[in-house]
Amino acid sequence: MGTNTAAKTVHLAVYDTLADWETGHATAWLARAGYTVKTVGTVAGEPVTTLGGLRIVPDLALADLRPEDSELLILPGAETYDEGDELAAFPAAARAFLDAGVPVAAICGATAGLAKEGLLDDRPHTSAVSFYLAATGYKGGEHYVDADAVTSAGGAGTGDLITAGPTEPVAFAREIFAVLGAYEGKRDAWYRLFHDSDPAAFVELNS
Repeated sequence: MGTNTAAKTVHLAVYDTLADWETGHATAWLARAGYTVKTVGTVAGEPVTTLGGLRIVPDLALADLRPEDSELLILPGAETYDEGDELAAFPAAARAFLDAGVPVAAICGATAGLAKEGLLDDRPHTSAVSFYLAATGYKGGEHYVDADAVTSAGGAGTGDLITAGPTEPVAFAREIFAVLGAYEGKRDAWYRLFHDSDPAAFVELNS
């Protein structure tokens, strides 16, 4: 992970058409675990509007984001990923994070951004469906895994990479918690509560 100049800080990329539901479980429960969640936009202080119509004012600009100040970079999906290369700087930042040994988590359309950046060419990964990523022309089709969420452990000096499809925000969060070491001993109960509505898991989670 990073060198913790900003201890227990995770960064959430924000941009117009961000899919609100995809990262809420992860960021809310990381905050409850003591992490600070900072938002990163193309321009600091310039509001973005999510798919749900919420306005978010980024805490800092992407140009000022440094892997050594972070424990994790989260890239939510957005319609903008399917409309061109306007968000290409965010997958490029993901490359810098992974190269620095800091984990990256991408869901839905952000996985297409990673594919275009070449970050999925040789690592296990998932997305909405395989042909969604195939449409990007990437070279990693043989590494596609049909699963709710996939964590690809980084090699020496390389960060872990988490990917998920748009319908799996709970599985996405679970993988993030595992990579960060959050909710040790409680992750299975957390997942069963929010994914399976298991009432016994509530008791276990709060014991």
